Amino acid sequence: MTEGKLPNRRLVAVLEEAGCTYQALAKAVRAVAAEAGETLRTSPSAIHSWVAGGTPTGRTTSYIAEALTRMVQRKVTPSEIGLGSDGIGEAMTPDPLATAADLGRLVMFRRRDFLALAFSTASVGLPLSYDHRAVAATLRAARGGGRAGANEVATVRQLTESFRTADDRLGGGHGLSTVTSYLADTVVPMLQASYPSDDVRRSAFGAAAELATLVGWKHHDVGREGAAQRFYLLGFQLACEADDAGHGAWMMRALTHQALDLAQPMHCVDMAEAALARARGKVDRRTEALLLVTAARAYGATGHRKDAAAALLAAEDAVQAGDDGIPTYAAASGPVAATVASHTGRTLSEMKDHRAAEHHYRTALKGRGSRVYQRVRGLTIANVAKSVAAQHRHEEAVHLWNQCLDLMDGVASDRNRKELETVRSTMAVYARRGIPGAAELAQRAADLTSF
Repeated sequence: MTEGKLPNRRLVAVLEEAGCTYQALAKAVRAVAAEAGETLRTSPSAIHSWVAGGTPTGRTTSYIAEALTRMVQRKVTPSEIGLGSDGIGEAMTPDPLATAADLGRLVMFRRRDFLALAFSTASVGLPLSYDHRAVAATLRAARGGGRAGANEVATVRQLTESFRTADDRLGGGHGLSTVTSYLADTVVPMLQASYPSDDVRRSAFGAAAELATLVGWKHHDVGREGAAQRFYLLGFQLACEADDAGHGAWMMRALTHQALDLAQPMHCVDMAEAALARARGKVDRRTEALLLVTAARAYGATGHRKDAAAALLAAEDAVQAGDDGIPTYAAASGPVAATVASHTGRTLSEMKDHRAAEHHYRTALKGRGSRVYQRVRGLTIANVAKSVAAQHRHEEAVHLWNQCLDLMDGVASDRNRKELETVRSTMAVYARRGIPGAAELAQRAADLTSF
C-alpha cells in the first residue's frame, strides 16, 4: 500500500453488502466495461489496490459502481464507494432541451468519457417515478424566438426517415455525428419556437423524440450502451410532452429492450407492465402487440414462463385484430407481424424452446426484405442459425451462417461484430469435429472482423 493512503472503507462496506470476492468484482467490472466498448484487464489485485486506497483510472470508477449496482440490486454511485464524483450529469434532468444540447456536444466533440459511459441498470426504471407535469411546465416556459409550423415538423420526420433507412442498410456507425448534430443544432431550437396550435407543438416534440430515439439506437448498435441509454431517456422525456400515454409507453419499451439485450432484467418487468398500463385503450391494437411482446421477453428473462406464454398469445391476438394505421414511432420498428415474430423467437430462445423459436424467426424473415432491412435480416438469420445449431443440425447451421455473413459485409454495427465473434468461436469447435464448411466459414468471419 502506498504510504499515506487510507483504506477505502466505503468500498469495503458495499463489497460486504454484495457478498462478493475480489475475483467476482473484477470479472463484473470487465463485463461492464466491455458493454461500453472498452477492454479492461481488471484483476483481483486491482480490487485489492482500490480497497487499500488506490484510485482507478479513466472510466473504471463508473464501471465499478455499475457492477456493484447489479450485485446489490440498488443504485451505487462512485461517491458512495469513495471513488469520486458521479460522472457526466444526471440521467434525467428537469430541462430535457438543455440535456439534448449537452448530449449533442458530447457526441460531436467525441468526449471519450461520455462515449465510454457505462449502461446503468438503476436508470432503466427512472420513468417509473418520472413527474412529467413539472418538466412540462419548464418546457412551456422555455420559449425562444421564431415560429415553427407543420412544414418544419414534416421536414424533421422526412430527414429522420432518411437517416433511419441508411441506418438499416449501413449500420449504426454510419452518419452518427451528422444525425446528432441535426438534433442538437436544428431540432432543439425548433422546440423552443412558437406554434400555431398545441397539436403542432405536440407533433414537433414527437418528431424530436423519434430522432433522439434513432440517435440512441445508433449508439446501441455500435456498442456505446451508456450513451444510448441517455438518448433513450431523453427520448422518453420528449415523448411525454407529445403523448404521455402512447409515445411515452413506447419509449419505456425501448429502455426495456436495451436492458434485455444486455441481459440486465432488473426493472424490466415493472417497466413493461407500466408501459402496457399507460397505453392500453389509448393506442391501436398492433402497437399494443409490440408492447405485449416486450412484456413477454421481460417475463421470459426473469423466469416467469407462464406469464411469458400468456403475453405471447395476447401479442399474436393483437396483431391479428389490428388493421388500423400505427403511429410513426411504432412504425419505425418495421413490419409489426415480423417484429412480433422476431421477439417471440427471442423469448422462446430464452426459455430454451429452440424448435418453436426457429419457427418464429423464419416467420420474421418473410417480412424483412434484404434491401430495406439488411442489418436486421442478417441478425435474424443468425438467430435462426443458433436455433438450428441448438437442435444439432450443424451442417444446416453452417449454411445459414454463410447467408448471415453475406448481409454483414460493409455494415458498421457492433452487434454484427459480436455475431461474427460467435461464428468464429462456434466454427472452431465445428472444424475440430469435422463438420463440412466450418473452417472456411471461420476464416470468412475472421476476414470480415478485420475490417
